[in-house]
Amino acid sequence: MKQPYAIILAGGRATRMGGGDKGLLPLGNATLMDQVLERLLPQVAAAAINANGDPARFARFGLPVLADPVAGFVGPLAGVLAGLDWAAGEGAETVVSVAADTPFFPCDLAAQLLLAAEGKQAPLALAATSDGRHPTFGLWPVALRDDLRAALEGGLRKVVQWTDAHGAATAMFPSPPDPFFNVNTPEDLARAQEMQEAQA
Repeated sequence: MKQPYAIILAGGRATRMGGGDKGLLPLGNATLMDQVLERLLPQVAAAAINANGDPARFARFGLPVLADPVAGFVGPLAGVLAGLDWAAGEGAETVVSVAADTPFFPCDLAAQLLLAAEGKQAPLALAATSDGRHPTFGLWPVALRDDLRAALEGGLRKVVQWTDAHGAATAMFPSPPDPFFNVNTPEDLARAQEMQEAQA
């Protein structure tokens, strides 16, 4: 199978952070998005950012910025669909999704998702730890994009409802520490700064 493409899900409204783009928040000497890209880009053939509104705010990253193809802030699956539509136009077979507010995800995320999905009818897998699944971190087949579009237009919003219907595999990652720790509040951002310093 070809190396996957990637979509960084940055379309959330960050209400607990007072609004704005969580991916642009400072972390160390850079931003959450910089940390995400540092981990992600070695794992994939190409990447794009899913975000709504003015794409110019992400210009310095030099990546395509894709708006949700389904109106109304319907959740992360709309961002996944944006990535699948883009990847289809690039000739890719699969897309790995990651969240823009999760700066310490595994450096072997894509490899483990591909391994988990091996031999499945569709290369579909979600990341998980002992705490449960992390549905914004997954491997998505371009071949199912029209099925996903129809599901979203029909009102489906829960990621696992759609993935379970298609027999998604699970890629387990060790924890603690939680590799999918994400920044939802100012307190989380302070903790991320501490984690970043501990890793330096």
